[in-house]
Amino acid sequence: MILFPKKVKHRKWQRLRGSERGIESRAIKLSFGSFGLKAQEGREISAQQIEAARKVISRYLQKGGKMWIRIFPDRPKTSKPPEVGMGKGKGDPVGYFAVVKAGRIMFEIDGISEELSKEALRKASSKLGIKTKILSR
Repeated sequence: MILFPKKVKHRKWQRLRGSERGIESRAIKLSFGSFGLKAQEGREISAQQIEAARKVISRYLQKGGKMWIRIFPDRPKTSKPPEVGMGKGKGDPVGYFAVVKAGRIMFEIDGISEELSKEALRKASSKLGIKTKILSR
């Protein structure tokens, strides 16, 4: 169940380098669950990383808890095939990523104990490749 947009207006987007810099102004407080995973630095997070974190969290939730994913990979990533020279245009789309700024809450969970919640979010943060912080209400 990898995340990607159903439809995009443009296959290839411009890069917008530095868009992950700065501090997030929305999705900075827990809205749904009792525990959350907050980004401490800005980075691009791929759909595969989000999926890996989702799998880890859902393993801990089993049938008891609920999870909310507060980021969505909507920006296409392009790359050129190996051993292709410079020039000749932009590469083909290979996947999607989400731009995450510092301070954004990426995952929220509820319905399981505090120890299990913190362990699930700790393991999920190791899949994302950025510095994170575990929040609780």
